[in-house]
Amino acid sequence: MAQDNRPVRVLVAKPGLDGHDRGAKVIARALRDAGMEVIYTGIRQTPEMIVQAAAQEDVEVLGLSILSGAHMELMPEVMRLLREQEMEDVLVVLGGIIPEEDRQPLADIGIDAVFGPGASTQQIIDYIRSSTDRAAVGG
Repeated sequence: MAQDNRPVRVLVAKPGLDGHDRGAKVIARALRDAGMEVIYTGIRQTPEMIVQAAAQEDVEVLGLSILSGAHMELMPEVMRLLREQEMEDVLVVLGGIIPEEDRQPLADIGIDAVFGPGASTQQIIDYIRSSTDRAAVGG
């Protein structure tokens, strides 16, 4: 729970070999336009690179976009590394092509929310705002 008016800090990353980042860029821009402070790491990030950047940037939210189908391989590693860094309080949201049958196993490892095709940027903004218990400033 935040006690100040700092903007929500969000790291948006594309783990794995997926090179399609238009959706991640759209989300990053929408979050920024909503008043959040957004760091976008770019494509082809390893779980180690993502967690290291999240730690260095002291983010409250980690937004990952996966279209490659490698979410069941990549997300457990990201979550393990977050635990190793004692970053369990970071809100982790996942977007992309995620089959319905994978959603519960992802929730079981600590993924807070999964947004699939058709989710609006406003739904994602609202989820982050309510989950971080404050409205972003400047939005």
